[in-house]
Formats: sequence, structure tokens, C-alpha cells
Amino acid sequence: MKDRILGTDLYCITDEGLSKGRDNIEVVNELLRADIKIIQYRAKNKSMKGKYEECRKIRKLTAERGVTFIVNDHIDLALAVEADGVHIGQGDLPIEVVRRLIGDKMIIGLSTHSPEEIEKGVRAGADYLGVGPVFSTSTKEDASPPLGLDYLRDVADKIKIPFVVIGGITEANIDSVRESGAECICLISEIVGAEDIGEKIRSLRKCLGKK
Repeated sequence: MKDRILGTDLYCITDEGLSKGRDNIEVVNELLRADIKIIQYRAKNKSMKGKYEECRKIRKLTAERGVTFIVNDHIDLALAVEADGVHIGQGDLPIEVVRRLIGDKMIIGLSTHSPEEIEKGVRAGADYLGVGPVFSTSTKEDASPPLGLDYLRDVADKIKIPFVVIGGITEANIDSVRESGAECICLISEIVGAEDIGEKIRSLRKCLGKK
């Protein structure tokens, strides 16, 4: 699995609060039909049992399609459902501790918001980094200030491991994000909040120069 970390254009994250009444399983099925290759499960307001049951179903669906499945924050949940990896933030357990818990085969992603966090994450052994927010975003209550395209261009020139760009990205600005050096891009509300998720993904890929 690690030989193709982020080897795709769009990185998708679940968010039922933005999904127009659709549950996470319905959204994941639509993402899979649209040929999304990496999906992160993020659910803030569910019981752990509820998260576990959803992740079991998503793990089965993604495994059948050969899609990378990442669990946000919950290392125990990622292990319990045999996810491909876990994504952690700056306030979570240190990467070195996470690695001891999950072993060498699972992926570790780390959110970063500064050059110092990027450097530290690379040194600690993150398999990929989240870089952002590029623009202002409302999908996280504790979001950091926007970093901008100049920051992204600088990161793209210097970073030595795979990274995904996130934060306030829409169909209207995705081309500028790609032109600034991003190869893998995450849009949350733009995708899960679309009336037709499949059509939105096709439209985004046209913006990225793909059919």
C-alpha cells in the first residue's frame, strides 16, 4: 500500500454534517463509483461503536475496490477495522508513538500548518503530510489561518515526501492550487456537499486537465 501513497488527484474526507442528509456509507459508495482512490473517515459526533460499525462497512467497500482507507485521529479504530492508515493532527500522539502502536505496514498522515511542523513530521517518519489550510475554511472549528498560494509553492519546491493540500479549495480555485505545485488535493464540502457527487468529481477533474 505504501508504494502508492497519494498517487492520485483527489483525496476525499467524509463529513455527514455537510452531506445534505446522506450518511457516510452512501457518500462513500458515490465516491467509489466516481473512481476516488483514497478516502479518509472523519466523524466527530458519533459514538465509538457507531464509528466502528461505519468503518467496518467502509473498509469492506474500499478493500473490494482496492481503495486506500484512512481513519482520522483514532488509532484504535484504524487497527480494529484493519484500515490502511491513520491521519493525525498536531495535538495527537507523537508519530514515533503511533508507529510503535500500528507497526510499519500502516500509513501515517500528519496535518501541518507551518514549515517547522513539516520538517518535524518528515524527521519523525510521517508517510505523507497534510498541508493547509491554503484558503479560509469553515469545515473545522479550530482551523488555522490560511497559508496562501505562495506558501504552497514554497512547500512544493522543498518537501521531500508525498503531501495533500487542504483548506477552502473549490472548483473555482482548484486550478490555481494545482498550478502552485499540488498533485493531490482535498476538497471536503465541495465534494460531499454537492447535489451530485459523481458529477462534481468529473467537473473537478476537467479543471485538473483530466477527462
